[in-house]
Amino acid sequence: MRIATILLLGLAALVPAAIAGAPPAAAQTFGQASAAYKRGDYATAIRGFRRLAERGNAKAQHNLGVMYDKGLGVRRDYAEAVRWYRRAAEQGTARAQANLGRMYEYGKGVRRSDVEAVRWYRRAAEQGDAKANFNLGRMYVMGRGVRRDYAEAARRYRRAAEQGIAEAQLNLAVMYARGRGVPKDTTEFLRWLIRAAEGGNASAQSILGAISEKTGKLVQAYKWYSLAASAPDAKVRSKAAENMRRVGQRMTPGAIARAKRLALAWRPKRLRSRPAAAQPRKQQARPAPQRQPVSSAPGQEESEDAPESIGGDR
Repeated sequence: MRIATILLLGLAALVPAAIAGAPPAAAQTFGQASAAYKRGDYATAIRGFRRLAERGNAKAQHNLGVMYDKGLGVRRDYAEAVRWYRRAAEQGTARAQANLGRMYEYGKGVRRSDVEAVRWYRRAAEQGDAKANFNLGRMYVMGRGVRRDYAEAARRYRRAAEQGIAEAQLNLAVMYARGRGVPKDTTEFLRWLIRAAEGGNASAQSILGAISEKTGKLVQAYKWYSLAASAPDAKVRSKAAENMRRVGQRMTPGAIARAKRLALAWRPKRLRSRPAAAQPRKQQARPAPQRQPVSSAPGQEESEDAPESIGGDR
């Protein structure tokens, strides 16, 4: 009996040491948490990001902010999103700085402040964040948080446009059309308008459709209107569909068929350049807010940037 007791006490002493030496089953790397997010397992992703974020990982802090911002795996909480964006932004994460600027601009989870929005957009833009270059341009056009300066707005739009931001390409095109901050230049207007339309901007597609219609290029007009008719914004979609029907009444069935083929040929070309979308689990997925297209008049209509897709390389 004494020997058995000694053995049991010895085994009991070994158990805590064995547990302490074993790696925690729930621990995840940044890459594993990102992979969980991409497959729609938001509960697993948020546990992983939270563990890393609390240890000071700036990318995880930003991604945790995104999940609170979008309401993925947690109840949407803008104040909590701001808290994590700020922690990542203060560590120099450009996308977190841009998203924090957006929260200040729209007063989400924090008191609305154009000055603070501009400050964070500028910090992100200085690191080359294209969307922050675009949003800073909008602020200069509207004179919000800064003195109105069309030349500076055009410069910011150009930097974002050259990085492929379709909204910036459209707004830069309009500035060339109006001669705001840049010399009036029809060639530059068309160049940037086409780039914006080819980048998927529905407003630019509608404008190109109108230009094509006015110059008698009905097949091209129908193509651009049909592409704009699939826009996420209901007003843009409805107007484009109406224009497409009107142009179609002036076309032969063969011409309409040709225009539809051109539109269909365009879609796969654009889609091949985009990453495959994650398939979220039904019980966890919540629709992200639709992004409003930028008005053809820069600064007349606010547009809100969605946080970038979560990914990781660590």
